[in-house]
Amino acid sequence: MDMYEIIKKKRDGNELTSEDIKYFVKNYTKGNIPDYQASALLMAIFFNKMNKAETLNLTNAMLKSGEEIDLSSINGIKVDKHSTGGVGDKTTLVLAPMVAACNLPVAKMSGRGLGHTGGTLDKLESIENFSIDLSKGEFIKNVNDIKLAVAGQTSNIAPADKKLYALRDVTATVDNISLIASSIMSKKLASGSDAIVLDVKVGSGAFMKTLEDAFELAKEMVDIGNGMNRDTMAIISDMDEPLGYAVGNALEVKEAVQTLKGHGPEDLVELCLSLGSRLLLLGKKVKNLEEGRKLLMSKIEDGSAFNKFKQFIKNQGGNVEQIENLDLLPKSNNVMHFKAKKTGYISQMNAEEIGRCALLLGAGRKTIESEIDMSAGIVLNKKKFEKIKKGEIIASLHGNDKDKLKDTLNRLEKIIKISSEKIGEKKIIYGTVDKDGIKKI
Repeated sequence: MDMYEIIKKKRDGNELTSEDIKYFVKNYTKGNIPDYQASALLMAIFFNKMNKAETLNLTNAMLKSGEEIDLSSINGIKVDKHSTGGVGDKTTLVLAPMVAACNLPVAKMSGRGLGHTGGTLDKLESIENFSIDLSKGEFIKNVNDIKLAVAGQTSNIAPADKKLYALRDVTATVDNISLIASSIMSKKLASGSDAIVLDVKVGSGAFMKTLEDAFELAKEMVDIGNGMNRDTMAIISDMDEPLGYAVGNALEVKEAVQTLKGHGPEDLVELCLSLGSRLLLLGKKVKNLEEGRKLLMSKIEDGSAFNKFKQFIKNQGGNVEQIENLDLLPKSNNVMHFKAKKTGYISQMNAEEIGRCALLLGAGRKTIESEIDMSAGIVLNKKKFEKIKKGEIIASLHGNDKDKLKDTLNRLEKIIKISSEKIGEKKIIYGTVDKDGIKKI
């Protein structure tokens, strides 16, 4: 097989065979194909796209390039949730214990944050001594014992994806639906769960900025998952403003705990119920979504979801006292308030820019090597379309560097807009995708 002929075939708009794709992925991962040839093929794919069969074959080849986690020794149907990334997205911290409290195994491998998006592992590590480095045996034992474990992905999962993504990043070939979908799904499928619910974000703080692109990506990923014999569904959810009120690691843990105790923000609760009811449906714990929502709410109301979270933290070495007394979580030395300069309605709250403000305060990473200030971040007091009076606090900024706090205050002036009239209505879920297709709400 010749790499020149594979490039030429895709350049001319023809379909790559399964063997073509396997040859490319296997040999590029081994270092037998130079970057300039891989870049040429990626650019040909970028312009001429891939069909369903090609996308499925690419996902499978990347999946097979490394370790596939065998979770067959975990009792029952194993479920997982994946988010395409956003600001203030502490969904896993709430959703996973809710679902586990319903006696459905949640075996989750998560990632770290980079740039304006936060990572689940970073949030959990703001809890003293919490460990995300579990051996395969520990991971399986925890899920069997308490129905829940969250760990970092091993370097052996989909190594082809890591190498290809690094190349896509520097050759302007990231923004292709097939390449994005196969990248995400190769890692999710390698993680070993039986059923997956995808949370595809759309809006200013999301990778997908338009509804059309978000639905297209969701459909592609659902088709891949079901094509690989994993029950897969997706929800398209809003990320035009941060999810919930807190943005920043310890601040988000605090909000997650409050949500598990029944005092959560409307958007976070609704998203968790929407995702969770689908996980319960795929896990055959309920007969319909409404039954799932009621079961999940009962686990918050009777305290079992919060108790499951404490059990989960303890099982992975974390300091449970910080969960029982939130004042023990990391705290910033300084808090500054951003106040409204006029009365009106919040009309704009760009999630990506707010995420960048939290990054400036130290809540995220600019590079993989960056250190995170677990206490830093932003807590919103008002969100889009809500009424605000002159002098009222819109957001509180938490940080340990006063100069960065002042700089962030100035930035928020340009990010958060107030109009004299209410100009929209809040929408949390835009639609769903399953094996039967797209359903817009």
